[in-house]
Amino acid sequence: MTGGLAPMFEQLSPCGPVTDEAMAERAYDRLAGAAGEGGLSRMLDVAWPALAPVFGASPYLARLATQRPTRLEWVLSAAPRASLLTLLETTRTLTSAADIDEAAGRLRDLKGDLHLLVALADLGGVWDLEAVTGALSAFADEAVRVALSLAEAEAVATGRLVKPDADESGHPSGLFVIAMGKHGAGELNYSSDIDITVFYDPSRFSPAPGIEPGALAVRLTERLATLLQARTARGYVFRVDLRLRPDPSSTPVAISLPGAFAYYESVGQNWERAALIKARAIAGDVHRGDAFLAELSPFVWRRNLDFAAIADIHAIKRQIHIHKVDDRLTAKGADLKLGRGGIREIEFYVQTQQLILGGRHPSLRSPRTLEALGALARGGQIEVEAAEEMTNAYLALRAWEHRVQMLNDEQTHRLPENNDLRRRVAALAGYRETGRFDAAVGRILRGVNRRYGALFAGEEALSSRFGSLVFTGPDDDPETLSTLGQMGFVDPLRVSGVIRAWHHGQIAATRTQRGREVFTRLAPRVLEAAQATGAPDMAFLRFADFFSGLSMGVQTQSLFVSQPRLLNLIVRVMAFAPRFARTLSRDPAAFDALLDPDFYGPIEAAVGLADRIAAAPGFEAAMNAGRRALREGAFRIGVRVLGDAASAETAGRAFADLADAIISGLGHASLAEVDRTAGAFPGEVAVIALGKCGSREMTARSDLDLMTLYKPGSRDATSAIKGLSAETFYARFTQRLVAALSAPTAEGGLYEVDLQLRPSGTKGPVAVSLAAFEDYYALEAETWELLALTRARVVWASSTAWAADAKEAIDRALRRERDTIGMAHDVREMRELMARERPGGGFWDMKLSEGGLVDIEFCAQYLQLVHAAKQGPLRQNTDEALVALGQAGLSRPSLIRALRSAGRLQQDIAHLLKIALEDGVDPQTEPVALRRMLARAGGVASFEALRRRLIAARRNARAAFERIFSLR
Repeated sequence: MTGGLAPMFEQLSPCGPVTDEAMAERAYDRLAGAAGEGGLSRMLDVAWPALAPVFGASPYLARLATQRPTRLEWVLSAAPRASLLTLLETTRTLTSAADIDEAAGRLRDLKGDLHLLVALADLGGVWDLEAVTGALSAFADEAVRVALSLAEAEAVATGRLVKPDADESGHPSGLFVIAMGKHGAGELNYSSDIDITVFYDPSRFSPAPGIEPGALAVRLTERLATLLQARTARGYVFRVDLRLRPDPSSTPVAISLPGAFAYYESVGQNWERAALIKARAIAGDVHRGDAFLAELSPFVWRRNLDFAAIADIHAIKRQIHIHKVDDRLTAKGADLKLGRGGIREIEFYVQTQQLILGGRHPSLRSPRTLEALGALARGGQIEVEAAEEMTNAYLALRAWEHRVQMLNDEQTHRLPENNDLRRRVAALAGYRETGRFDAAVGRILRGVNRRYGALFAGEEALSSRFGSLVFTGPDDDPETLSTLGQMGFVDPLRVSGVIRAWHHGQIAATRTQRGREVFTRLAPRVLEAAQATGAPDMAFLRFADFFSGLSMGVQTQSLFVSQPRLLNLIVRVMAFAPRFARTLSRDPAAFDALLDPDFYGPIEAAVGLADRIAAAPGFEAAMNAGRRALREGAFRIGVRVLGDAASAETAGRAFADLADAIISGLGHASLAEVDRTAGAFPGEVAVIALGKCGSREMTARSDLDLMTLYKPGSRDATSAIKGLSAETFYARFTQRLVAALSAPTAEGGLYEVDLQLRPSGTKGPVAVSLAAFEDYYALEAETWELLALTRARVVWASSTAWAADAKEAIDRALRRERDTIGMAHDVREMRELMARERPGGGFWDMKLSEGGLVDIEFCAQYLQLVHAAKQGPLRQNTDEALVALGQAGLSRPSLIRALRSAGRLQQDIAHLLKIALEDGVDPQTEPVALRRMLARAGGVASFEALRRRLIAARRNARAAFERIFSLR
């Protein structure tokens, strides 16, 4: 090539100062040495003043020119447009190349030719942005077509693909390539990757017999990508990104059309609608590709949008954190694409308006950003001034982005923090002073950010104060991962992956469009709530287990959105109550209680419950009603305890009230069932609660200690149908009741039921007659049985009169004369035996530790028994009993204070531990949030202070125990 400098290049002017004279001189020496006396030498003489700043700033462009000096001569010797057309035609001829490896190498050489041509035409002011991006996009189109043709030819040659009659594009029909993003819009940047998606029509695709169409389509796609992006000694063509296909985490790289349509119709998201604005069929069966995009048009351009859909579109923008615009938006280290005031903000500014308005206004549907901006202004949708400012900013930002990439052909959009490197970018941008360049960049970024921040102003932010929270798109957003790290998440990738899967409708709660729209608002709130717990990863993952099991997705999510306090409470509970979290994860239906508008009202879970259970249509229905009632009621109480809204005393009574109602309802149902199967019996029966239920000190996991007490009718009657005795009839009732209370059903379980506290324990009948009860407690009962009886409480009876009689029978049994010394001796022996055989589960065992609840209960029960004969107070509840004993002067005030203080403290702690943790788990190993809550429950400032207070309280309680049971 010996021609002179092309006329267009004769007008080149230096883009800026030479920033690295040594590098420029080395480039000149190599080029001059290779040029000899030919045309390139004469070109250098004329063009070098303009070329020196380029090669002195960009190692990549200098390398392109000096590796093949004929490349530079080719670029400079013809008009750039003519050179581009020649290059594209040369590329096109490679579709029929016989040597695939050589064709792939030639593509890489042509890419180098293109980059040098585009860079010089751009830097020299010969081409504007549209010409630059158009040239890059046109070459990408041809490169993809070549790669697909080569891959198909290879498949035909190896017998995997049967080449049918070619369509008009010259390719086997059925498979096609869609260009997405900037490539699809013809706006490709200088060192961009290309976003493509590959689809195939199974009815038109032609694999060889025995070859599965999907597998072949995947193989062709992978081969296409390798031909373009594999790095060889001759470089690479394009990095290929296939992740804009439907649900890339779970789909193959080539998608069948039926699968694609099913995806977009069922779980397609607004960000995918935005991506499809720029979609364009470029290779393969282009006609089928065009038809496919036309069929998707109603999905992309929806004529009618409700408020929720518009809000979700707005969310595409609102997930990006908007800082207050100020002087911190500077050039140093600025991300020209993804950062504040960057290219993405301009694109989202445009695309959100297109999605909302484009369904009714086809003129707004241009895939090109600047054309769409102009159309929005002409249509009166945005101010003309705003469109002009955003247009100028887009042109500047894209130009600077290209110059950053020209330094080393890196896919970066960030201006260097290094001043020397940024000076090179400034020089390529035509600035002789870096300070002026930095000022221009800052001015543009602030202007874009101001316009972007004003869009949908006043709407709810969907980012975090820590930064952006963007979960749309095919992969993890770097800024979002950074935000999650700043929020304290140890594994941001895992958290982001979970949320993005939810956005793709992979759980029931987000399977519907409405569910996904609501979740867009919910996601940042969940993350903020998890961050506030101090254990964000644990809180989020436990919440994820629960959330994944929800079936009522929209209703529950809407509840969380409308009641932030409830969401914060649930997520906080997840962080420090693993047992509670597992309960919700296994049984999300327990959460239904939160849908009750009275959830935050007084804890009255049992009001009217017994009647509702008893009124159930049949025994099985009553059992299921009881289980649902326990699930919802226990959940409500537990949440209130964990939310610091209910004390141990309140919770204990609430759990007991719940148990009372369930026992009453199922007692009625059980008696009705026995009557139905055995005939009505003319007697009376009562259910007596002992233990924690009797004393109304139940926790979340208390079992039921029960006794049934019956009285035959006035005659020694028998069942009218079966001829059963009273003992047998009420034994059947008791067995039926125990089954109703303990047997699992489809609705879950209720309680563990223990009848061993009845007279004679396991050796006696399961139902106790009044006469047997009175005789036993008068003549045979041991001390431990009398202690247990102090907590006896009539929960349900077949009649009000019989309930009163049963209560009087209990009272008579307790008020007999006692041998004070003998009973004290028995209690000490019993406690020592317990210490040997049941030593407790460590420091956090509130029940069996020395000075724990058992010691305190024994004191209260013993003092009541020894004073009952003289009409001393009888109370089932331990604390109430101690108060009454103190008021009656039946024990020293100091002992009462010690016992009550230790009792209340350990009850408060026990309630939290029973709800939050499994038995034996040391709270020291749990998140700090739980330890803080335990400390608050104990009335101290820190977990260590709680340990100290427990030690002191137990020491005092144990000393009171020793004093009360002193045998001296």
